[in-house]
Amino acid sequence: MRALGTVRRMPRYVAPAPEAIDAFLAAHRRWERAGVGLQCEVKTEDFAASLALAVRIGCLAEKHDHHPDLDVRWGRIRIFWSTHDTGGISTIDLELAHATDTLLPAE
Repeated sequence: MRALGTVRRMPRYVAPAPEAIDAFLAAHRRWERAGVGLQCEVKTEDFAASLALAVRIGCLAEKHDHHPDLDVRWGRIRIFWSTHDTGGISTIDLELAHATDTLLPAE
């Protein structure tokens, strides 16, 4: 029995249907399935541009309290969204990968 005044919360991370992941990947060509997550590798002009992009992605991640793995290199950055709680891709990974696309340079 719950104490008065407590709220039952929905799980924060929910695994999407496989069809939703497939639809996301079809609509977002930069992204691919990689192991238990979504991965995107982006070419940049130099290390400073890679680092600046990592900072913008980091700000997005902090805002949503969900953080990707970032591999920052000279001329490229690799972004990997996954959720440890679900052991793979969750709906927030799809949402934040989509939001990440708005931060990326044009192809």
